[in-house]
Amino acid sequence: MQLSKWPLLGSACGDMKKIRKHPDVSVPQSVTEFIKLATGKKTIQIGFTKQKISGHAGLASLAAFLHRHRLGGLLASWLPHRRSSPNALAPADLALGFLTGLWAGAKKLAQVSYLRRDVLLPPLLQIERIASQSSYSRFFQGFDGAACNLGTFRPIWHWCLDRLRTRPGGYTLDFDSTQLLHEDSHHREGVRTGHTARGPKRCLHPLLAVVAEAKLVAGFWLRPGNTVSDNNVVSFTLDLLGGLPRQVHLRLVRADSGFCHDDWLRLLESKGLAYIVVARFYAPLQRLLRRQMPWAPTEVRGTEVAEVWHQEKGWARPRRVVLLRHLIAEKEHACGKRLLDCPGYSYQALVTNLPSTVPPLAVWRDYNGRADTENVIKELDASFGLPQLCLKRFWSTEAALSLAVLAYNLCILFQRDLGWQQRVTAATLRFRLFTTGGILSETGGLTTIRLAVPEAQRAWWRAVFAKLLGPYPNCNAVEQCFG
Repeated sequence: MQLSKWPLLGSACGDMKKIRKHPDVSVPQSVTEFIKLATGKKTIQIGFTKQKISGHAGLASLAAFLHRHRLGGLLASWLPHRRSSPNALAPADLALGFLTGLWAGAKKLAQVSYLRRDVLLPPLLQIERIASQSSYSRFFQGFDGAACNLGTFRPIWHWCLDRLRTRPGGYTLDFDSTQLLHEDSHHREGVRTGHTARGPKRCLHPLLAVVAEAKLVAGFWLRPGNTVSDNNVVSFTLDLLGGLPRQVHLRLVRADSGFCHDDWLRLLESKGLAYIVVARFYAPLQRLLRRQMPWAPTEVRGTEVAEVWHQEKGWARPRRVVLLRHLIAEKEHACGKRLLDCPGYSYQALVTNLPSTVPPLAVWRDYNGRADTENVIKELDASFGLPQLCLKRFWSTEAALSLAVLAYNLCILFQRDLGWQQRVTAATLRFRLFTTGGILSETGGLTTIRLAVPEAQRAWWRAVFAKLLGPYPNCNAVEQCFG
């Protein structure tokens, strides 16, 4: 796609002036009566038009990104489906339509199929059409097992991570799990009663890993709701490490107490990976805290540190444990666990294989960066429909959720292509770019999209397309806001 082939960047002011001079210019001759809307001081006429108008013309910016990376062809090679008949939609068309629905704000298959009335999206994405809800249901039924899903999404995660450049010092990989509540989905595979923040609830229990510095999801597996946090984490980690591109070197692995299990820690050690994992507050560790520990003050007010070599029950050998206690009276929001036998303090314990040359406070500060992973999970829940997407078959649900995670990753990579250092949410992208209106027409034999953009903002839009469609990569970032 070349910039010169995008007439949508031309001026739309002339059309607006014509409409102001001739109020009925956009109304077909078949319209004989307007709907009258009284707004208090004046009455507004509401009519209808046959012009091809879209409320999502701003997705042309994302389409430029997709076409530049040839995502349609890549999806065709990744997906396991094949056309069942000449009239059936191509699997890549179905996947692109589903991704576009999520970018437009859909959170269910029915909402994705509602975009079928948007005349602009098919030519923009170079697909036949947006599919119906039943077509998407049949599409996801094609994911019928673990082998099928792994074969499809393993290269997808690799492709996403392959967009990252070598980073001095390496990347940090954060492991986490979350619960997706589905209390009314009694006949959906995998929806089981599990422990959640709201008590025992019917849910799904996904496992995911995030590259902290890039905010990219590096892997995603779905699990039934009644599984524990560290269930299948060893296999998940082996699969993920096997798919890392060469230039993505890991400097550190972080996880919460749900992953503090000897099998997983030994795996990380065998791979030569440094880690910081929250320790579980079992009785032996609590007895250590009750003793007279040599607590040392720190530069952080109200926080003291200590460290011990401790072998928890079930561990093959002792490991370094960094202990922290926070004086509750000095903290507005004291993090950590409170113990009845040690009033006035909250406690944290971190298991790490970092050398003793790394002081305890530095270990604690390094672990605190993991909080951004929670923001990634919140973004996936709020903007990409993870809590709402639940199909009848377990592997179908995993495929739909994995494509939703891909939609999130593509939004992150899209912003990286624009040179944005500070990431914005998908909701911000929708308001700022994707839900910009436009008119579809044929001009001089070219499909033309005219964006409904004020004249003051058009230079910014030109800069966006120049960055996305330029033949050579450059380091000139596009500003995040209109000039």
